[in-house]
Parts: sequence; structure tokens; C-alpha cells
Amino acid sequence: MCRSSLISTDRNFAISPFQFFYKLIMTDRKTHWDSIHANKLNTEVSWYQAEPKRSIELIFEFSTPDSRVIDVGGGQSFLVDGLLDLGYRNLTVLDVAQSAVDATRSRLGERADLVRWIVADVTQVAHLDPVEVWHDRAVFHFLTEEADRRNYVNLLKRSLLPGGHAIIGTFAIGGPLRCSGLEIRQYDALTLSAELGEQFRLTDSFEEDHQTPTGKTQRFFFAIFSRM
Repeated sequence: MCRSSLISTDRNFAISPFQFFYKLIMTDRKTHWDSIHANKLNTEVSWYQAEPKRSIELIFEFSTPDSRVIDVGGGQSFLVDGLLDLGYRNLTVLDVAQSAVDATRSRLGERADLVRWIVADVTQVAHLDPVEVWHDRAVFHFLTEEADRRNYVNLLKRSLLPGGHAIIGTFAIGGPLRCSGLEIRQYDALTLSAELGEQFRLTDSFEEDHQTPTGKTQRFFFAIFSRM
């Protein structure tokens, strides 16, 4: 049975100078994305999709409406709307920006109570409930620090059940080098597989062009991994 909750990972406790510096970086990341979502319309951000058709098709291919699905970096995406329309009721949306989560909850109205909402930096989350599908369109490519990528992958390992599927979309080789004022990393099947490690088997991958609201073309790479 799906439950609605809002989780914050902020705690007040004594930390070392290194932890303080790292926490400052994370705070800046949260501030950056809160500002983006608070000051731009949903239709103005470069990743806007009126209908995230490909993501919905992939999730539906590897799950049923009873499956436990998480959308990492869901923000103001319309993916959750489409999955709710298909009868999914074990959905979790995780995003670092409170402003994005608040906007999506408001858009969904009463249906927001059918979703579990987590406001947190995915690289700093210690625990998530087990899921059968992990979906991430355009979060992983923002993780330019090795420590952040390692934390992300470790959380993915802890959260995705054996036999489950990770659907990850990033900028492709030859795609944009920056997005929303931040540097990114580009991926292909070989480099993304190397990041996730041997516990994940690549089952499919492809590239796709995304048209931004301003008419620019961004080359994306999508990969589907099976959890061993």
C-alpha cells in the first residue's frame, strides 16, 4: 500500500571541517536547483517534456502498475502524472529542490497523496525503500565528482531489487557540455556500464534527440540495466 510522506535529510549535529565543507557544497546544490525551479516556469527549463513518452514506455515495459518505482530527480516532470494515469500506485519521486516538489504536488492536487515524496540530494541519502524500477532522466550526468557518483551507485545497489531495472538517461557523447549553468559528464554504453559496475547488466541502450523549449537539440543517451 502506497503512503505519502515528505522526508528531509537535514540534521543538526557536530561535524568535522571536511564534513562542513562538503555540506556547504550540497547546500549550494540545493540552493541552485531551488532557484531554477522557483524562478522559471516548468515550460521554460531545457529538459521540459509535455509528455515524457519514452520514459513512460520504458517503465511500463519493465514493470506493472503494482511495481515499486522511483523517479530520481523527478522535479516538475510530468512522468508521475502519466504513471498515475496508467494506474501506478507505488510511486516515489525524489528531488533536491523543495520548490519543484511543491509545484508538482500542487499540480497533482489530491492525487499527490498517492505518491511518496522525498526532498533530498540523492548522493546523500542513506536509505530508500526497495524498488523494482529506478528511473533517472538527467541527474547522473550532473555528478562530476567521483565521490558523488560512488554514493549514487551505492544507493542504487542498496535500493534496486535483484531482477529490477535501472533506466538512466544522460547527455550522450557529443551532446551538451553544460546545462543550467553547471558542467556535466557525457556517457555511452561503455562508460555508464563502467560507472555502475558488474552488479548491473546492460540490457539495452540508445540515443535520442530532445528538443528544448527554445528549439535547441540535445543529444541524450539512455541505458537500461538489470540488477544482478
